[in-house]
Amino acid sequence: MRKRVLSVALSLTMVAGVFAGTALSASAEGKITYWSMWESTEPQGQAIQEAVDAYSAETGVEVDLQFKGRTGIREGLQAALDAGTEIDLFDEDIDRVNKTWGDYLLDLEEMAAAADYESTAISGLISACREVGGGTLKSIPYQPNVFAFFYNKAIFEEAGVEAVPTTWDEFLDTCQKIQDAGYTPITCDDAYITCMFGYHLGRLIGEEGVTRVVENGEWAEEPAVLQMAQAYEELATKGYFSEMIEGNVWPAGQNTELALGTAAMYLNGSWLPNEVKEMAGDDFQWGCFNYPAVEGGVTGTEAANYGAQVYAINKDSKNPQAAFDLICYITKGEYDQKLSEMSIGIPADTTNGEWPALLADVKPVMDSLSTRFSWAVNCEANANITPVLKENMLKLCGGSITAQEFVDNMEAAS
Repeated sequence: MRKRVLSVALSLTMVAGVFAGTALSASAEGKITYWSMWESTEPQGQAIQEAVDAYSAETGVEVDLQFKGRTGIREGLQAALDAGTEIDLFDEDIDRVNKTWGDYLLDLEEMAAAADYESTAISGLISACREVGGGTLKSIPYQPNVFAFFYNKAIFEEAGVEAVPTTWDEFLDTCQKIQDAGYTPITCDDAYITCMFGYHLGRLIGEEGVTRVVENGEWAEEPAVLQMAQAYEELATKGYFSEMIEGNVWPAGQNTELALGTAAMYLNGSWLPNEVKEMAGDDFQWGCFNYPAVEGGVTGTEAANYGAQVYAINKDSKNPQAAFDLICYITKGEYDQKLSEMSIGIPADTTNGEWPALLADVKPVMDSLSTRFSWAVNCEANANITPVLKENMLKLCGGSITAQEFVDNMEAAS
């Protein structure tokens, strides 16, 4: 009897699968054009190409998949949309898609509801998409990421660091132990140095405060700026930064110091283990912890920059349903899992519960977050001042300027 029940259950499951496939095919037809931020040679590009090929084979929908790369899509998408180029869907970072290209996006609320999309999506990321979309869902997240300290667990163990730091005092103690063990505690570079500034100031006065400082030039008026600079001057004075930090051009810090085992910590994104896996080798033990809380701060370890790449559909698309069906195909089930495995990334589908082994320590950090910061805690909101901020943060960490000189230089440039 038990075998008979099991057989009937399996038959019903198979029938349901057939009908699901038929529904997908019936809802989509014709041709769609997809501009992707990835290169065809990247793991993400390879996984997406495989998903697109399977989608076309199943539905009969022709997909013109164009791999533009980061530069190509950032420099070319808006001009192409303005010119009326037929582009049905595209992908990029959550903030760039919704803020820079927000006027071009189709409202996805109805299609998402009809597909019951949110039932297996990461709720915090869907909420983030609505938040940056002005209260409406105009993008679908995939390739989730979080920005935090990534570290070499073997160095921590050798240095006698028994628990990751959650406060600034604990962080200083961790740095000292690592230095005493003969390693460089922290490395960074020109690509990510503004994130260190943004995180620390964001801990002190929140993202709104960071935005106010950089947009209004309140470098001297806001006491927290000097407080942040003094904390970093102390790190530099004690020799906790890489000796090469002032001249580090990405990806020097991650490739030649962190991956090769001379530096212990690097503030970066959850994409980092994938980027350096060949150099770090199979035996590299990855750890992750959020930027520590600071005394008197308004945010703590519950706050971080987390987000995702997102898909969006052109509001002028002639085939939006087919585009949305393709988004579902890539971000759910088999191909979401395959994308996670191939790129060592976080799955977007909550039913894909197995994370890549290299990101095992990232999951508790991601699960602990309740407050979302924008990229670099929005300290790059003033494009005119970002290059000066980058230059002076590198000098501050390199020890060639003091905390007060940092403030004075930023004030003079604003």
